[in-house]
Amino acid sequence: MSEQITHITSAEQESPELVLAEHVHAGFPSPAADNTERIDITHELIRHPETTFYARIEGNSMEDAGIFNGDLVVIDRSLQASDGDYVAAYIDGEFTIKEFRSDPSHECAWLIPHNGKYHPIRVDESNSFLVWGVITHTIHKVKGEK
Repeated sequence: MSEQITHITSAEQESPELVLAEHVHAGFPSPAADNTERIDITHELIRHPETTFYARIEGNSMEDAGIFNGDLVVIDRSLQASDGDYVAAYIDGEFTIKEFRSDPSHECAWLIPHNGKYHPIRVDESNSFLVWGVITHTIHKVKGEK
């Protein structure tokens, strides 16, 4: 399957408020930008706490979509998957993260990896298949721990 979810955690827990630095530029910083506000990161990432989960990714089949080995993904089970959504799918006894594509003309769906080393997975009535949830956010580190 190439991509696995190694751990799933409920998103219904409280989170601390963080300070949001307004208008952080990727270029030269502005010394005049001193206004800040507080944000609740859970409120920013989670719309449906009772049906939202975090999962840690293991694998590299979605790296060209910006989902990397070790990333956390936010999965909302209340959302209906649409063409092009990234989903957590359960297929033939395994979880996987892929892009979902419906193919009504061939009476199937496709789970599309975003890494040229992997092939799309055709899903039809012969598979045990469930879209477990829709990926709404990806969280990954940009600097490793020492």
